Amino acid sequence: MGREEQIEEREVLDSIFPDEIIDIDEKSYRITINPYMPQQDGEDLESPTLLLTITYPPSYPDEPPILDLSLPPNAPKPPHLDISTDRGPLLSSLTSTIEENLGMAMIFTLVTVLRENIESLILERVTSIQAAKDRIAEEAEAQENAKFHGERVTRESFLRWREGFRGEMEATEEERVRRETAEIKGRGPKKEDKLTGRELWEKGLVGKVEEDEEAGVEDGLEGLKIA
Repeated sequence: MGREEQIEEREVLDSIFPDEIIDIDEKSYRITINPYMPQQDGEDLESPTLLLTITYPPSYPDEPPILDLSLPPNAPKPPHLDISTDRGPLLSSLTSTIEENLGMAMIFTLVTVLRENIESLILERVTSIQAAKDRIAEEAEAQENAKFHGERVTRESFLRWREGFRGEMEATEEERVRRETAEIKGRGPKKEDKLTGRELWEKGLVGKVEEDEEAGVEDGLEGLKIA
C-alpha cells in the first residue's frame, strides 16, 4: 500500500515540478527550490538555488519522509542564508506540517512550507539590516539637526548658563581694569613737548619769546628799590 502511494505521488510531482525534480533512485529524488528574494537598498537580490532531497521510508506516508537540504555543488554562498547553520532549524520547522499530514501525500505541501519559511527567514534578516541602517541614518540626521536647533532651554540649563555668563563678564572686567592700570603706570607723568629753535621760528614765535623775556626783565627792574 505504501509503495503504490509513493509511486502515485511521484508522478503527480512530475507534473507540478517538471523542471525542478530529478530522480536519484527508486525511492529518492531531489527538488530544486528557488525562494523569492526581497529588495535590499532598492535592488533585487539574486534568488539562491537550494536542493531538497526526499527519501521515502518503506511505510511512507504513514511515517515521515527523510529530508535533507543542501546547495548545488560549487554554488556560491547565498546572501542572508547560511545552509550549514540554517539547515537544521528549517527542516525542524516542517515537523508540525509532517505530523498534520501523516497518512497522506505531503511532499508538495512540505516544499511549499519550506519555501515560505526560507523566504521569511531571509526577509527577516534583510529587514533587520535595513532597520539598523535606518537607525544609524536617523541618529546622524538628529545630530546634524541639533547643530541648528541647539540645546532645549530648561530652568536648570538657564541657571547654569547665567552663572557661567556672569563669571565670564567678571573675568573680562577684571582683565580690562588690570590692563588699563598697567597702561597708566607705564606711561608715567606727561611731559610738555619742547619746541626746537627752527620750530619756534617757523611758527613766528621767536620775536615773541624775546619780547616776553625783555618784558620780564623790565618788570624785575621796576620792582627793585635803590638803597
